[in-house]
Amino acid sequence: MTRTYLVETYGCQMNVHDSERIAGLLEADGYVPVEQGKQADLVVFNTCAVRENADNKLYGNLSFLAPVKKLNPAMQIAVGGCLAQKDQATILKKAPYVDVVFGTHNVGSLPVLLERARIEEESQIEILEALEHFPSTLPAKRFSDFTAWVSVSVGCNNTCTFCIVPTLRGIEKDRPAADILREINTLVDSGVIEITLLGQNVNAYGVDFGDRAAFANLLKECGKIAGLERVRFMSPHPRDFTDDVIDAMASTPNVMPHLHMPLQSGSNRILQEMRRSYRTDRYLGILDRVRTAMPHSQVTTDIIVGFPGETEEDFQATLDLATQARFSAAYTYQYSIRPGTPAAVMPNQVPAEVVGERYTRLHAHQEAISASVNAEAIGRTMQVLVAEVSGRRNGDNDRMTGRSEDFRLVHFNSMVEQPLPGDLITVDITESSSHYLIGTGGKVERRAKREVKGTMLGIPVIRA
Repeated sequence: MTRTYLVETYGCQMNVHDSERIAGLLEADGYVPVEQGKQADLVVFNTCAVRENADNKLYGNLSFLAPVKKLNPAMQIAVGGCLAQKDQATILKKAPYVDVVFGTHNVGSLPVLLERARIEEESQIEILEALEHFPSTLPAKRFSDFTAWVSVSVGCNNTCTFCIVPTLRGIEKDRPAADILREINTLVDSGVIEITLLGQNVNAYGVDFGDRAAFANLLKECGKIAGLERVRFMSPHPRDFTDDVIDAMASTPNVMPHLHMPLQSGSNRILQEMRRSYRTDRYLGILDRVRTAMPHSQVTTDIIVGFPGETEEDFQATLDLATQARFSAAYTYQYSIRPGTPAAVMPNQVPAEVVGERYTRLHAHQEAISASVNAEAIGRTMQVLVAEVSGRRNGDNDRMTGRSEDFRLVHFNSMVEQPLPGDLITVDITESSSHYLIGTGGKVERRAKREVKGTMLGIPVIRA
């Protein structure tokens, strides 16, 4: 009998990338995605450990499945990802009915562990402390026919005091450029036109083999791949962001004019406490050079509110820097204690009510900035990659959704020709808000390949 599966994904883009590999492994082993509304024979939680609420979400969901598992002992539950790497045996103490616990370094072991748990009728736990193989080498079942994640490295050599990721993902390991480019070419041959390069600190790529120019050169090589329309990258670190990367972005036509540059705080004192290895003048200098080289580029960021010892003056410095930087969007987080990090034992933890109030102020402040930045796009013509998933109100408004070349969300009506998901279309921007642009579609510049079918992932739930 064919068994069904569901993968529930928490956290960052790397987790989404890993979930695509989990789904690929399961389908290679004969599993099929569960139909919406039905109970899967296998539920896999691919977890995050960056914030405390990740723990609560996992254990809450495991409790929900306990009676289901009791009624159907043949159903299997697996927990992987960063929280599994962190908690290890604790998961089985809290939820002994979980069949498999696996870490960030051995995603490829999941099918074997599931079979072993079934045959031996007891829980299996396998947590490796070092990378077994790059996840990108595993079979994958992608979310999209036209966009794809490509990992250039795993792990991180930084020592940010708030971050538990280096403990869970290990030191940085870089893939050979030839392997990365081979994967990208294969993806393009299958119909992919946009790739996102991933790493815990993507622009540190090359540190593993001593080549500081490796990331800039990789971007330039991506520019030589025929049929690859868009290249972007996630998780750069200001400390390692060099001018040769800016030059590569500006001179390589298919590299998108979008930079996600995590700030974390606008206070130099707090940045020092965080061990971020840069100060605000360096950060703003990077933005200035990026915008000089690419005048229409957009910058997004991450900001943490309520780091231990943060004063009202420190917080005001963050607001002031956000005003200067004019981010098109900011992903804002309330500081969360992560056991095992230096920040967890720092004195002067900020009271939760103060953190919440500051978070609300920052959110409102950034909303106004985003609205102002997006309003500047009105009257421009932008190239939009039509998405496979529509917005909530698209049906009511007879419109479609996609991403602009600078990675802004665009809703549009098509007045000239009807595009399909994966097509590139020109859109005249007529309206804006804090979170999206609205426009009128014009000419379809490129029709997507339609040969590849059935690559949609059976992963209906992705949670922050």
